[in-house]
Amino acid sequence: MVKLERATIRDVSQIHRLVNFFASRGKMLARSLSEIYENIRDYQVVRDGEQVIACVALHVMWSDLAEIKSLAVAESSQKQGIGERMIRSCLAEAKGLGISTVFCLTYKPELFERVGFSRIDKMELPNKVWTECYRCPKFPNCDEVALTYHTGAQLD
Repeated sequence: MVKLERATIRDVSQIHRLVNFFASRGKMLARSLSEIYENIRDYQVVRDGEQVIACVALHVMWSDLAEIKSLAVAESSQKQGIGERMIRSCLAEAKGLGISTVFCLTYKPELFERVGFSRIDKMELPNKVWTECYRCPKFPNCDEVALTYHTGAQLD
């Protein structure tokens, strides 16, 4: 039985391996061990027993903006709804935090659209979202698709 839960320190090496497997194929941005450790509170994982088979991070950027990043599902576990389940979990967390807009940059826009995201022009995103891009081998010629989702959360 697979279980979605908060990541812990003991998951870092498995998250690192999973994310960088896809990064090595140009599917996402690579993450260093130190970056994953520093941001472990952003991560959720799906386990099958003790094995991490999927991960995702919700990173807060500002009072009204968060990013879903590092969404990776092991190839043997794809096409089972795990990615959508993880996205929905991130959206619920963002709404609970009072964040009104969640965005992502992805090569799999259809996955996010099935959950209610809408495509936007990357230039509509605030400059602060580009802080990691200089590390990308495709920088400055980004070919990812930008999408946003509005949670309905309101700032007080």
